[in-house]
Amino acid sequence: MSALKLFDTMSREIREISPRDGKTFRFYCCGPTVYGPAHIGNFRTFVLQDVFRRVVELSGMEAFHVRNLTDVDDKTIRDSQGEGKTLTDFTNFWRDRFHEDCGRLNLLSPHVEPSAVEHIPHQIAMIEDLVSKGNAYASEDGSVYYKISSFESYGRLSRLDQRELKEGASGVMSDDEYDKDSASDFVLWKGRRDEDGENFWESPWGQGRPGWHLECSAMCREYLGDTFDLHSGGVDLVFPHHENEIAQSEACTGHTMADHWFHLTHLLVDGGKMSKSANNFYTLDQLAEKGFSAAELRYVLISASYRQSMNFVARDADGAETFPALLGARQALQKIARFERALAEKAGAADEDLEFETVKTFEDTGAFADAFAALQNDLNTPDCLGQIFSAMKTIKPAELDEGAALREWKGLRFVLEGLGLELPVEEEGAGGDVPENIRAMAEERLAAKQAKDWAAADRLRDEIAEAGWELKDTKEGYDLCPKS
Repeated sequence: MSALKLFDTMSREIREISPRDGKTFRFYCCGPTVYGPAHIGNFRTFVLQDVFRRVVELSGMEAFHVRNLTDVDDKTIRDSQGEGKTLTDFTNFWRDRFHEDCGRLNLLSPHVEPSAVEHIPHQIAMIEDLVSKGNAYASEDGSVYYKISSFESYGRLSRLDQRELKEGASGVMSDDEYDKDSASDFVLWKGRRDEDGENFWESPWGQGRPGWHLECSAMCREYLGDTFDLHSGGVDLVFPHHENEIAQSEACTGHTMADHWFHLTHLLVDGGKMSKSANNFYTLDQLAEKGFSAAELRYVLISASYRQSMNFVARDADGAETFPALLGARQALQKIARFERALAEKAGAADEDLEFETVKTFEDTGAFADAFAALQNDLNTPDCLGQIFSAMKTIKPAELDEGAALREWKGLRFVLEGLGLELPVEEEGAGGDVPENIRAMAEERLAAKQAKDWAAADRLRDEIAEAGWELKDTKEGYDLCPKS
């Protein structure tokens, strides 16, 4: 099997992925801030990180996946107090909601999911070390700041030279503005303020709470050591968050923090930034209310390269919510599902269920080898999907013997497990033995509906009925069954 290769933000090169200890690939993903429902833009990052984890394991490596929860920061404190709840009750509610959405999207659970509040002693210990080494200093209000000028290589991840960090030019850090020596310095410990309420902890510098950047450094070190294989997050975290993590961690340990940096680009909606004010902020629940499944959303989120911004088109030219990408994903998943069922029936495996853990030992991907090779080549998910459909065109399940059908079925399932795609289950009466010409007319009608060509859609429905078949529209697309 080919080696897994991935673009590295630090070197700006595509590099081979391998565990530094020769056994287990250990990586950290910046997780959610649990103060509200995660939107589909957040989940693009988490879904593609999940595909990465799956491909690591299917490529023959063991994985150790750490993803944190941010449960103390300005937003969690502000909103918990606004609702009259304790910080713990508030963040636990949104943590559980996040986990539910992860399950619906078929995300593998991380091996460890630490929270910031659980690791405040670890953070305090790191601050003490940084202060003793001259990389940090305390202010009169009980806050502690990292002194960027003390770390010569600051900015190497984002290619930001220290000379660009001029006084008053660090707006990206404005939420950490307390009483600091330089506008570019960032907070490690925030002295207690009235608006924090009862959300504070004791420290050598007085009562307060940790800074956001420090939380990840402490949790990385606790579970992955001074140096680990890969660190991942959205591209918006390159600066200042990941840059600050590197400065904190490497000044503290004297070692390189991570061997590889894996960043994922933004999700746009109708060509613009997702926001509530633009009325283009979508959650899984909102899409479910409109009749779309989590599997359809997952398909859309992996249909573009992780290194390119993806435009989620939700509205047509008239402003109506039509969701063409989700409708296209529905049609694509239905096609794959019909093909997979045909292979399984020919192979005598229709009742066999291959889970991710059992698929990992299967390496003969047959006609779908190029599809998995695309995933190993810089996690090229759109090419992988294209290769799946190309392979489907070359295979005629009815012409295969049982052994060949079983091999191709397992090969398809292997790639689908890499993508984490769950196929729609054919409902009773959906017509597994529908003639190809009838199925083709039904697909043509679905395309006509998506294009709002109602005349063509009505004509095709009538032709299907004249041929002796009843077509029923469903949330998943359509059902076909013989007329009684």
